[in-house]
Amino acid sequence: MTEEQILQNREALTTHYREILTLLGENPEREGLLKTPMRVAKAMQFLTKGYEEDPEAVLRSAMFQEEDYKQMVIVKDIDFFSLCEHHMLPFFGKAHVAYIPKKYITGLSKIPRVVDIFARRLQIQERLTMQIKDCIQRTLDPLGVMVVIEAQHMCMQMRGVEKQNSLTTTSDFTGFFQQAKTREEFMNLIKK
Repeated sequence: MTEEQILQNREALTTHYREILTLLGENPEREGLLKTPMRVAKAMQFLTKGYEEDPEAVLRSAMFQEEDYKQMVIVKDIDFFSLCEHHMLPFFGKAHVAYIPKKYITGLSKIPRVVDIFARRLQIQERLTMQIKDCIQRTLDPLGVMVVIEAQHMCMQMRGVEKQNSLTTTSDFTGFFQQAKTREEFMNLIKK
């Protein structure tokens, strides 16, 4: 997306958020709200910037041939923030990602970048988990990938059932992680 398109979209979003404020019973001309529609438009563009990024290209940008290392590579406690596609309220938590190289490894910082790219889209936690796993599997073609995500959902805490201490955990895996022993090793390592 070009800079011009980004600015055009921001202007359109600003107009819509001004109308939303009116529909909520607020006065968008009130001093405290004058700049709110533009601030919200910018925030939403930032929170959904993952649509404009290619996670596979990120992994490929630091992909190295490593034929000898065949053990787990784990990046754990990756903080993420996303928006639930059902209510557009935040959900956030930690992602834990592991892969077992077959031929290629990637720069360690690329795994959190992949998590961020998929998290910066309207999401559900289950899909987020699968997209991260699928992207790493497709791009690196490892012997296996496992992703575990633990998250708090504001749609459950601020509204609806209003359960403040609820935590949702999802997981998905391929290859060697289909073996219970390998999954158990990963789970033990991320708990430490």
